[in-house]
Amino acid sequence: MTTAPTAGSGTAEPGGGTPRRRAVVVLVSIAMVALLADLLTKHLALLSLDDRPPVRLLGGAVYLTLTRNSGAAWSIGSDHTWVFPLITIGVVGWIAWMALRLRSLPWAVSLGLVLGGALGNLVDRIFRAPGYFVGHVVDMVSLFDPYGRVWPVFNLADSALVSGVVLAVLLELTGRQRDGSRIGRDDGKRAEATPAEAEQRGRA
Repeated sequence: MTTAPTAGSGTAEPGGGTPRRRAVVVLVSIAMVALLADLLTKHLALLSLDDRPPVRLLGGAVYLTLTRNSGAAWSIGSDHTWVFPLITIGVVGWIAWMALRLRSLPWAVSLGLVLGGALGNLVDRIFRAPGYFVGHVVDMVSLFDPYGRVWPVFNLADSALVSGVVLAVLLELTGRQRDGSRIGRDDGKRAEATPAEAEQRGRA
């Protein structure tokens, strides 16, 4: 007698591959796309916005202005730049650990965005001036004000990271788990199925 694979079990499915393998592939793919897009936009910003006044777009809703940030948002922690690479390395390690039991594609998207954004800024911290692990992050997008007084100047890596975190919060609020199960709904289905399963077993 064979038993059907349970949700989050890592058993191969008809589509090919295991749920965990597909989720990890999605995570890594999204992270790489976000990282490459961030590096490209930073390169273009350095080529076209350096020594140039802010570029006004969408009637002033968006400005393109090149800045180099040694800290976090609004230059918070700019005197302790070396701390940020360590935090990012910790985040990357946490995502790698989470991938060991990851079977949810929405969570793969979320973690992929966070990973890509974290790696994009980590590259700046490690390799850009003024030195290794104290490099300044290249930012170029400002909302409603060219100098970041309304909202901090940011880059594509920041956007990916924030989008990933927001998606993670939504997944948590809706009970979606990283192993592919869903709190509440899956429990209810199991509870409803129990009498039928018991009756079927009794007939057997």
